[in-house]
Amino acid sequence: MYRAASTIASVVLLGLGISACQHTQVAQREATKEPWVADLGDGRYKNPVLHADYSDPDAIRVGDTYYMTSSSFNSSPGLPLLQSRDLVNWELVGHALPQLVPAERFAVPRHGEGVWAPCLRYHDNQFWIFYPDPDLGIFVITAKDFAGPWSTPKLLLPGKGIIDPTPLWDDDGKAYLLHGWAKSRAGINNLLTLRAMAPDGSRLLDSAGQTVIDGNKIPDYRTLEGPKFYKANGYYYVFAPAGGVEQGWQAVFRSRSINGPYEVRTVMDQGNSPINGPHQGAWVRAQDGRDWFLHFQDKEAYGRVMHLQPMRWVDDWPVIGEDGPKAGTGQPVLTYAKPVSGAAIKVPPTSDEFKGSRLGLQWEWNANFNAQWYSLTERPGVLRLYTQIEPEVINNVRRAPSVLTQKLPAPEFAVNTHVQLNNAADGDRAGLILNAMQYAWLGLQKTAGVTQLVYVTCTGSGDRCTEAPQVILPSAPSSLYLRLNMADGALASFSYSTDNVNFQKIPQAFKVGKGRWVGAQIGLFSIGEKVTTPRSSMDVDYFRVTAK
Repeated sequence: MYRAASTIASVVLLGLGISACQHTQVAQREATKEPWVADLGDGRYKNPVLHADYSDPDAIRVGDTYYMTSSSFNSSPGLPLLQSRDLVNWELVGHALPQLVPAERFAVPRHGEGVWAPCLRYHDNQFWIFYPDPDLGIFVITAKDFAGPWSTPKLLLPGKGIIDPTPLWDDDGKAYLLHGWAKSRAGINNLLTLRAMAPDGSRLLDSAGQTVIDGNKIPDYRTLEGPKFYKANGYYYVFAPAGGVEQGWQAVFRSRSINGPYEVRTVMDQGNSPINGPHQGAWVRAQDGRDWFLHFQDKEAYGRVMHLQPMRWVDDWPVIGEDGPKAGTGQPVLTYAKPVSGAAIKVPPTSDEFKGSRLGLQWEWNANFNAQWYSLTERPGVLRLYTQIEPEVINNVRRAPSVLTQKLPAPEFAVNTHVQLNNAADGDRAGLILNAMQYAWLGLQKTAGVTQLVYVTCTGSGDRCTEAPQVILPSAPSSLYLRLNMADGALASFSYSTDNVNFQKIPQAFKVGKGRWVGAQIGLFSIGEKVTTPRSSMDVDYFRVTAK
């Protein structure tokens, strides 16, 4: 069906005097407007296939479509849902978790908490996501349609420090759940525990579980986590990263028995490549029987970006990537032939003109959101962010639940927006933010009855930085054009304009770091100290993210 549609489109183009080659060139030129496009347009792709913070990815294929989800931590909505026809061009189609649970717990930002590494499966004619909250336990949700709606989360296994679940439905009809441990909560780690599970996923049949893989007994192993459970070639396989996020490697364990003993091999490490810590992800088999592995790379401020590697088998052991310096251990590829040819170029959305009745799917809030925080209908074509009264966090914007953000989309890019303050009261502040443990924002604030343009940086150790504001314009108009330019290496420069032609650059560039287990984010906010009548707000005409 897909190839037929592509053929029809080519015939139509030829009828218009446009060759298929010219059409490809046009598509490539259009794609260059996007900050990052992995499809090289010549049958190859470049890594990462998603240069954005899709941490701990898990993926499957159902028919001719690939599906993927990832960690989302404290962001709401959570559990992004992406699909693809070729493992390279990905489309964001929704989120599986509209609000984090329990709702009252996540009414405030809990950076680094919430939704950790999920597992996506298709079984019994429905999609399943098993996801951990490191403080509460393992939850499970299901859906007939990948884009949703998804069921209400069910707490399958309560407990602290129980993370990284992966189910397996065996050939005999029995079901199992394998998981890891977070030392910060449980006091133990480097262990993988197996539990019997009811085949319908409703409950666990084994309250104690059995440690089937103990990383402490393997020389030089540490931080064994993030398992994915498969059965093939007469073996039970556990794909699991070890060695830590930044510098670790991808291990695979195999056994003829689900209870072990398991033997282990390192199947991918950095080797001679520039890709650090290549590990944790998903084995996916394409329609033609070839195998692929999606994994992340930690790039600090940019988050955990997603790579795609070819995978082959040698003596029933996988080798991921291309040959590395160690026999039997692969290393990441930088470019490669696409798994499936002919798919249209797609990328997750970044820009938003606010023309529709809902926010773009790229947007997430800093905590469980309230629909009263914003409007797209009060001024059609404009996002109105109502000022949230947050006096306790007025000097630390990052702690406000109502910060609206999205992932950094590329090593370098530009953001342009136009904002306007309405009915502002003293203490109101609103603008364009680059959000991380240390952050920066440029925007408008009301002080002693006067609107000012301010540039604020928040630096210091950990997640409790100290804001340092600079007044750029002591008396500013209530509406301004704001711009952020991100240079490779996560060096951000802000600028502003009154006419969208002549921009004044803020002299001090800002070197942004990462968030709590996530990359930095770009976005918008409007917070204040006291209620006004009429209600104060910030209007945003557009949010445009482009290649530099």
